Amino acid sequence: MINLTQAATSEIQRLRSKQQSNLLFRLAVKPGGCSGWYYDMSFDETVKPGDRTFECHGISVIVDAESWNYLNGLTLDYSEDLMGGGFRFHNPQASATCGCGNSFSISQELVVGG
Repeated sequence: MINLTQAATSEIQRLRSKQQSNLLFRLAVKPGGCSGWYYDMSFDETVKPGDRTFECHGISVIVDAESWNYLNGLTLDYSEDLMGGGFRFHNPQASATCGCGNSFSISQELVVGG
């Protein structure tokens, strides 16, 4: 399961309102970043074969099957501070995170066991 805090939900709704109102929120991980993996967020019109979809606070969330292994249990938050606003990822699958907060590494067991 992936959880969105109310602050994250409000920010996603704000961003989506600048686009088409019926877009779905896609959350994924991709290889790269300073710790090996990075989070990728986008809006999408299409659910692809193998995608997991669910509703959280009125937001339709899509996660591809490969990313699900790395995102299951994630809580996505949004906060603003003196340095500006941004999404915060609280991921129990991450064994380490980078100072940027958008990049993480995972244990070797998860990579092998996938």
